[in-house]
Amino acid sequence: MSRQTWLRRFAPIWIGQQLSWIGSRAGGFALVWWLTKETGSAQVLATATMGIIIPTVVLGPIAGVYVDRWNRRLTILIADTFIALVSLYLAYLFWTDSMQIWHVYVVIVARAIGGAFHGPAIGASTTMLVPPEHLTKIGGLNQSMTGAIQVFGPPLGALLISLLPLHGVMLVDVGTAAFAVLPLLFLRIPQPPRETREAGERIFTSLRAAFRFVWEHRGIFYIAALAGFMNFVINPVFVLLPLLVTEHFGGEALHLGWLQSASGAGLIAGGFLLSLWGGFKRKVVTMYVGGGLQGLALLLLGMIPAHLFPLAVAVMGANGLLNALYNGAIGPVIQSTVPPDMQGRVFTLITSICQGVYPISLAILGPVVGLIGLRSWYVGGGAIVFVVCMAALFVPSIAHLEERLARSGASQSPSA
Repeated sequence: MSRQTWLRRFAPIWIGQQLSWIGSRAGGFALVWWLTKETGSAQVLATATMGIIIPTVVLGPIAGVYVDRWNRRLTILIADTFIALVSLYLAYLFWTDSMQIWHVYVVIVARAIGGAFHGPAIGASTTMLVPPEHLTKIGGLNQSMTGAIQVFGPPLGALLISLLPLHGVMLVDVGTAAFAVLPLLFLRIPQPPRETREAGERIFTSLRAAFRFVWEHRGIFYIAALAGFMNFVINPVFVLLPLLVTEHFGGEALHLGWLQSASGAGLIAGGFLLSLWGGFKRKVVTMYVGGGLQGLALLLLGMIPAHLFPLAVAVMGANGLLNALYNGAIGPVIQSTVPPDMQGRVFTLITSICQGVYPISLAILGPVVGLIGLRSWYVGGGAIVFVVCMAALFVPSIAHLEERLARSGASQSPSA
């Protein structure tokens, strides 16, 4: 496939999805701000967060089965349209001044259900649109966009709130969804070969086939397990940042903003680096070198003296850059090793594992930090992440996963 051929098809879809994502993040910021102003309750915000996580964990694997069976272009199109209609309903509630707290929970769960189908469909479609040698570069671009939203999303949301009523902000979300929908009306996304898809089998039989594939190809199984472990250790780090700022560095909200913005800026830089460089020849090396060095960055963050806050800002920037290398490579590893007709299921299995550990880590966070101390989570967790990632590179089923599956013919490259 020539560069111009795949770019001509992929670029409009990718750009449309990113523009829609920007609108969704602005709408999400406005919704969280409304909840904060209306309730001032941490419990309400926590419940809203769980409304995002639980549908992804519970519904994700089943959604993956349907993503592998259905037409992926139509799946993305329907999911984008459904999420836009939910935002339109929000706009109506705000416009009529009939918004209630319970509406927010319903809307968040509905959007999460749409996202459970949308995310794996996008990931599996990328495999069919992008040549294998460019997958890591696209993963890098995705990480840059994540970082850009992290840096500029809150200010954009705040700006829209200052200029528009809340129903107007939600209509912006609906409007940006059009950028995602329109290209899909005219551009085709290749489907996996029909002879490899068993559309007639039962749902749980199809899901069991994905579990069996992951279990039998131990490299993928270990990568999924380690991804869950990384989330278990690293996610609480960002939950603890406000306490690190106030209790250790003696800072204020501005200092917290500096750390979060530095992480986002690092994510942008890391994504651009990966999109230009493409990573090491073996994608798993890029992934675990990035993850291991991120562990060292977190260890260093926990050891920085209180009077060296600027060094903490620099370390958070490095953390974001290294996180981009890890997350930007893990998707392409799956895309290049798992058969296209099974990627929806495998993506959702890994997502469910990663999201499923989050409530567990949050549940034990308070007691553990109370026992070992705030900074010990950073130092100990960072050290463990570094050791585990480096050790993963010496596990043959992980280190040589791409070559082994290529020789066995388990994965297939897109042919369209």
